[in-house]
Amino acid sequence: MFMTDTRWLDDDEQEAWRAYLDATRLLLHTLDRQLAHDEGISFTDFELLVVLSESPGGRLRMSELADAVTTTRSGVTRAITRLVDAGWVVRAECEDDRRGTLAELTGAGRDKLSSASPGHVKAVRANMFDLMKPEDVMALKNTYSAMRAHMT
Repeated sequence: MFMTDTRWLDDDEQEAWRAYLDATRLLLHTLDRQLAHDEGISFTDFELLVVLSESPGGRLRMSELADAVTTTRSGVTRAITRLVDAGWVVRAECEDDRRGTLAELTGAGRDKLSSASPGHVKAVRANMFDLMKPEDVMALKNTYSAMRAHMT
């Protein structure tokens, strides 16, 4: 039975919700395919390289890396293992906490990121920003920033 105090989505909200879900899934799939085809790297691995490249010294604790990409620690551990095997990241001991592990971007990882970024940005533009008006970009920025702030 349905609860009577539930605020159901109206038709426009339902349509917006479904469009958001479909577009997000399709965009992530498209970006993952582009990166895999052009650069032999997954979207997840690319995102990890980006986060590391933006961190001081190109290094970050594994737990902080998991939080930054909103995934589980075990998921990040598996992904970092792939990146270590590729030579794009090394694991390092955390100097202030021997139990902690750092992921550190290597020169080869920076090279991979530099090589993959132009095609990725082109795909993001073609499949998202080129389809929007400037005011749509600002509305999207404001809405998703508020959502992120609410949930973090």
